[in-house]
Amino acid sequence: MFSKIEVNGDGACELYQLLTSAISNPEGKPDIAWNFTKFLIDGDGNVVERFEPGTAPEEIAVKLEGYLS
Repeated sequence: MFSKIEVNGDGACELYQLLTSAISNPEGKPDIAWNFTKFLIDGDGNVVERFEPGTAPEEIAVKLEGYLS
């Protein structure tokens, strides 16, 4: 079972500190506003894309294909 973690602010877990510091949301802020924010990490461990909750899976697939080719 997983425990609840913080994803924003000073108490955010290290993973979310890394993710949100790499790419801001569309408003230019690092915070995650709602569940289901997704991040795309390349083969070298770099955060290369951030997708907000309203992003359609098809839109993510198009971006993903660009990194796989």
